Amino acid sequence: MIPASIYKYESLSHQSLENLKAQGIYFGSPLKFNDPYDCALFPNILTLSDQQIDQLRRKYLEDPRISEKARNQLIEASLELLRQSFMSTGHLAVNDLINLFLKSKGVACFSERNDDLLMWSHYGGHYKGFCLEFSTKFEPFEKLRKVTYRKDIPSVDIAPILLTDNDDQILDLFFTKSEAWSYEAEWRVVHNVVGTRYTYPEECLTGVYFGPDISDESMEIICLILGGQNEIVSFWRGHRSKTEFSVLFEKFTYTSYLEAKRKGLL
Repeated sequence: MIPASIYKYESLSHQSLENLKAQGIYFGSPLKFNDPYDCALFPNILTLSDQQIDQLRRKYLEDPRISEKARNQLIEASLELLRQSFMSTGHLAVNDLINLFLKSKGVACFSERNDDLLMWSHYGGHYKGFCLEFSTKFEPFEKLRKVTYRKDIPSVDIAPILLTDNDDQILDLFFTKSEAWSYEAEWRVVHNVVGTRYTYPEECLTGVYFGPDISDESMEIICLILGGQNEIVSFWRGHRSKTEFSVLFEKFTYTSYLEAKRKGLL
């Protein structure tokens, strides 16, 4: 079940601030992920069973494009010879599908949590960045899919790929990570075009959580950006707990210098 809210950690990079101003989510290339095992680039290939080989043999024999010579070879070939041939073909098909995904698809990553210490360290600018809260009632979050964490590298059954061109197993690879990363509680959305910035409606962004070590100047820049284009977003100032290893947040109302001056607060 998709959570009601989802979070995206951001550093204070030019790209992050530009996306914030554009009300956009950037779908980057999975080739730039920091985990070399991410997307399970080298899945194990399951050995084809005798039944699967017979199914593949019948499929190719029914293909009107096949030559008479190839047809006779298929009929006369042993199961073991066909197994070797189909396994080789399957390996190439899997590699081609993976490479096509890596080169053409864009991925945006989110988390169920906004208070994880490692997430703040790795993705939130070492506690100097911010974390965006999105309502999943809006696009593109209907396409959210939860990442699965596991000890072993996934295996792929190539029979459905060769028999029906079903590549669901390949897509599954891009939502599978080592259980060492399970603290991320990650969800992903895939876009058909890499390098795309998807523009979301303003009501989609519901909150901004500031890292405990963010500067006042950086925090004000973000508040000023959103103050001019989003009336419903809530601001939360983060601070380090004095009793446990955690980040705590306190809601605040941002008032710009000019607005405070008009109201006689300065």
